[in-house]
Amino acid sequence: MVLVPAGEFVMGSDKKADRLAYRGEIPQRHVYLDSFEIGKYEVTALEYLKFVLATNRPPQVDWRYDGGNFQEAMAHHPIMHVSWYDADAYCKWAGKRLPTEAEWEKAARGVDGRLFPWGKEYAGPSRANFGRTGLSGPVRDRPERLLLYPPIISVDKYENAVSPYGLYQTIGNVSEWVADWYEQDYYAAAPDRNPKGPETGTQKAFRGGGWMDSTTTMRVAMRNGTDPNTKINWMGFRCARSVQPSTVMGQSSFDGDLDRQIARLPE
Repeated sequence: MVLVPAGEFVMGSDKKADRLAYRGEIPQRHVYLDSFEIGKYEVTALEYLKFVLATNRPPQVDWRYDGGNFQEAMAHHPIMHVSWYDADAYCKWAGKRLPTEAEWEKAARGVDGRLFPWGKEYAGPSRANFGRTGLSGPVRDRPERLLLYPPIISVDKYENAVSPYGLYQTIGNVSEWVADWYEQDYYAAAPDRNPKGPETGTQKAFRGGGWMDSTTTMRVAMRNGTDPNTKINWMGFRCARSVQPSTVMGQSSFDGDLDRQIARLPE
């Protein structure tokens, strides 16, 4: 986990500055957030496996590809095919929570209103995993067709594209569930201090484009929503945690453990 200090940041998009901006990202405004911590990495398949084993929650569907066994080669890839409810349950089990849209965006872009985690240059293959295709085929014992073995990568790749707070892959690889209900025009009436989204809704928000998305979604202000029961192979998440103002900036042992796990595992 990394600490994001309290303070204002620029949230949303200005159509004059970003020609790709969508209606849901407007208007751009200054938002104040209290201090919080957020995952340096997306939650991995290995971390999620520990949750499944501890709680008897149904396993992620991709583990059925080789007869139901967990694939070690995917251990440090982001978990995917999890619903919003799965993501919420994992974060609570880990003593954390899902980040709000505002928290996610501040952690991804910093305070200066940049278009991308690294600055103003548009995303390319050297900075994000996107614009890819997967192998389509049937899954045994399931009537629907899924994309098998999507081209996702380890959560610690693209060191040249980390956010100002050190977060990896806030755009590309997998999109990420966040806590808020999604409403396209929410920004027009949203509070400017610790916004938490609409009180109710039918869709949950997600942020950050996934491996199959195009350049237009590879922006930190891009937002969208879908049914919270959705399980798809370009959606993952990371967790956050509220902190007291006296919290010392640093990285928790949880992320340190993940760094060590990543160093030991195969690609």
